[in-house]
Amino acid sequence: MEAGILRRSRSPMTTLVFLLEEPSAKAMLEGLLPRFLTPEINVRYVPFEGKQDLHRQLERKLRGWLTPSTRFVVLRDQDSAGCIDVKHEIAEICRRAGKPETLVRIACHELESFYLGDLQAVAGALGIGGLAGLQDTHKFRSPDRLSNPSDELRRITNGRYQKIAGSRAIGPCLRLDDGSRSNSFRVLVSGIRRVAQDLVGAQ
Repeated sequence: MEAGILRRSRSPMTTLVFLLEEPSAKAMLEGLLPRFLTPEINVRYVPFEGKQDLHRQLERKLRGWLTPSTRFVVLRDQDSAGCIDVKHEIAEICRRAGKPETLVRIACHELESFYLGDLQAVAGALGIGGLAGLQDTHKFRSPDRLSNPSDELRRITNGRYQKIAGSRAIGPCLRLDDGSRSNSFRVLVSGIRRVAQDLVGAQ
């Protein structure tokens, strides 16, 4: 398990709020974040009921969050939309809410792209031998390009992957830094690290 990267703060606790498209993202992050965030950062999760619900409620949620020393991260699937367009749309909502510093990250194309980028983690979490060997095949070298990663993941696991339970099992096993073939996952992790360091440094 990776050691925490953030120095210990003697100031009041800071808060990092994750606004998420769906509960499966929360299940994944609950296993991932403790591996590189120290306990001085209070992590809160706000899962929505899909992307439409997120877009409808996001501005109100951001405006209504009054706890000081708080930063926000929004995570949404790209699905069939354009990644840049989605990111700009969410960033504009955050700006209108008075939270322009919110980190916006898009999973290309779905959350399962993160898992297909680290089949070693999937194999260990779900107990499926031989799965990691698929990583060097053409299809899984760049999993962010796959248009239906959730279908691919269910196929190669013979249906053993279930969205919330699978995310909860895989999250603690995902390799950080250069361990993943999913660029969108690496960008997510690096962005969270940066926001967390800014939070602690501002105290």
